Amino acid sequence: MSASASALPARTSPRWARKSTLVLAAVVLALAVFGTTTQTWLEVQLDPAGASSSNLQVPGNKAATAVTALALVALAGGLAASIAGKVARWIIALIIALSAAGIILAASTVLADPLGAAQGAIAAATGLAGGQASVAATAFPVVAMVAGALLAVVAVALPVAGRYWKTRTKYDANAGGRNDGEPVDEIDSWDSLSRGEDPT
Repeated sequence: MSASASALPARTSPRWARKSTLVLAAVVLALAVFGTTTQTWLEVQLDPAGASSSNLQVPGNKAATAVTALALVALAGGLAASIAGKVARWIIALIIALSAAGIILAASTVLADPLGAAQGAIAAATGLAGGQASVAATAFPVVAMVAGALLAVVAVALPVAGRYWKTRTKYDANAGGRNDGEPVDEIDSWDSLSRGEDPT
């Protein structure tokens, strides 16, 4: 088979379906969600009447503790997708989708009831449970929701794109390292190197 003929499958594979593209997207989006939880989600004025300037900033990992854990789950899922087989990829896609739904739900809950989300931090700062305060949400819960929605899109795309991933791992690859002339991306190159092959 000529070089030009073997290159034909590369033209029929959508760029969005490349393994490196989707894995990188999942990792970046999960890290983006995790990054928002280190920022201020809620700005609290402990004296609603404004008689004092006693203010409190509540980060995302305090306002919505589940978001941090869900972001890490999605991150692990994105990394695992790079070496997963067909069945495992469906399971990973479901896990990422559920994590994304949880992120969106938790962030929307903070936006719907910022005072309730800040109560734990208020109690820790004042020693009083159920205290009153003026609470305003920042843009970071919205950023987390947007990143969570994009994670859900990636989760849906993973199983669909998987049919283009001819070489997945060292366990299900052919001895030649690539199938049907499919172009080798960065992740497949690492798989080839782990088998002691030269992907070039």
